[in-house]
Amino acid sequence: MKPTFSQDDRILVLGIGNILWADEGFGVRAVEEFHRRYAVPDNVTILDGGTQGLYLVNYLEEADRLIVFDAIDYGLEPGQLKLVRDDEVPRFTGAKKMSLHQTGFQEVISAADLLGRCPKHLVLIGCQPLDLEDWGGPLTPPVRDQIAPAINLACAILAEWGLTVSQRAEPLADIERLLANDIDHLHYETRPARSATLPEICPCASACP
Repeated sequence: MKPTFSQDDRILVLGIGNILWADEGFGVRAVEEFHRRYAVPDNVTILDGGTQGLYLVNYLEEADRLIVFDAIDYGLEPGQLKLVRDDEVPRFTGAKKMSLHQTGFQEVISAADLLGRCPKHLVLIGCQPLDLEDWGGPLTPPVRDQIAPAINLACAILAEWGLTVSQRAEPLADIERLLANDIDHLHYETRPARSATLPEICPCASACP
C-alpha cells in the first residue's frame, strides 16, 4: 500500500536531550548529524530541541508529521535502537514514561494532543543509553555508534512518506550548523580532557537561543 502524502505536509525532524549528560545527548547529536549530512525540501524543518520541553509545543502544532530522536529507557541492551510510531507512542503522562527528561517527549505530545494540534503521524527513534551520570561527558561508544543507523531509519521513514533527502555536496558553513560555540559534536568530543574546570557553557546547552 502506497503511503498517503501531500506535498503540503509540514514535517518536523526533532532531536531532544541534554548534551551535558553523556548519552542523554543522543537525540541532539543525531539531529545535528542529520542536518550536517542532508539537505531537505522547504517543507521539512530540522530542529535541535535541546531541553526546551513544553516550549516545543508550538513547533509540533505547525507540523503534520514528526520524527523525534531521543535517548529512551526501553530496558534493552545499551546502544540498541527501537522505532515506535503513531498509536504506539505513549501520548499522556499517565502512560509508562519513556523519555528521560524532566519535561520530555511525552509531555510535549500530550500538550499538543490536548490542544487538538498533534501531528497526525509520529515516529520516535529511541536509543537505549548506557551512561547518564557523566556530567560533561561525551556519548558512550555503543550509543555514538547508533547515530548513523538512526539517521538511516529517519531517511527510510521520510522515503516512506514520499520525501527524498539529498546528501550535501559541500560541507556546511559554521554559521549554518545547528550547534555552534564549540558545543557541536566534533569540537565537544575532541576538546581537551576535562579537569576540575568544565567548559563555561550554559547548563541548558542547546536549548538556549
